[in-house]
Amino acid sequence: MTAKVIDGKAFAATVRAKVAHHVAALKAKGLTPGLAVVLVGEDPASQVYVRNKHASTIEVGMASFEHKLQIDTSEADLLALVESLNADPKVHGILVQLPLPSHLNSELIINTIDPSKDVDGFHISNVGLLGTGQKSMVPCTPLGCLMMLRDHHGKLAGLNAVVVGRSNIVGKPMAQLLLGDSCTVTIAHSRTKDLASVCRSADILVAAVGRPEMITGDMVKSGATVIDVGINRVERDGKSRLVGDVHYASAVEVAGAITPVPGGVGPMTIACLLANTVTACCRANGLAEPEGLTA
Repeated sequence: MTAKVIDGKAFAATVRAKVAHHVAALKAKGLTPGLAVVLVGEDPASQVYVRNKHASTIEVGMASFEHKLQIDTSEADLLALVESLNADPKVHGILVQLPLPSHLNSELIINTIDPSKDVDGFHISNVGLLGTGQKSMVPCTPLGCLMMLRDHHGKLAGLNAVVVGRSNIVGKPMAQLLLGDSCTVTIAHSRTKDLASVCRSADILVAAVGRPEMITGDMVKSGATVIDVGINRVERDGKSRLVGDVHYASAVEVAGAITPVPGGVGPMTIACLLANTVTACCRANGLAEPEGLTA
């Protein structure tokens, strides 16, 4: 068996097209969804990510507001900027790019964002709403994974899902989303006893542990759907390359479907950020949420 490769790049393009359609409809009503991105410092990876977000935002017809601050920006100044964005009716989504410089309290900054504009889904209020099955802003990467799973399987009810990783950004919200779709969910991690056996019980296996190629083919149930969230840079044969948390070459021979790295989950993160911004705009104006773009 060779697994079907789930093309995240192509799927993300479809999501962006849906977003652009909804943006056009909102503009016809006199509304332009707006996304504000705040970058503190000059971290190279963050700069590339912010640049891609800006380009994607413009591409779908939304308003993009970029705020690039010096690395020594004070916490008071950053909080003041966030509060001003909270109050700005043209801004429907606010994203403060992480990681922040060490002198800034990330939790304080994130929890100062208006929860209704928290398109990253990191505010403690959104975390609590998601955990109790209520309407919330959902973190972008888990939302992208859920969209791809729904597209591949249709209904997820009754499937056994194992999420390897317990981070607040991916692992925990991913488990909550799968529970919301009536999966039977296990959260595993690096200290799980007999991790291989736990993984082999999964119809859906989500790897989000942050360890290169930790999940090997002999840990995958035949025919399972494998979603690889990991993005790890490793040196091989004198060259730098990206690999996931799954050993792709062995897993692809066992799984029924699998996301590659790169080109799998990664492109969905920005697509879902745009989707969340449209959703926030609709909610702020009492309009129906965009179909197919929410959890």
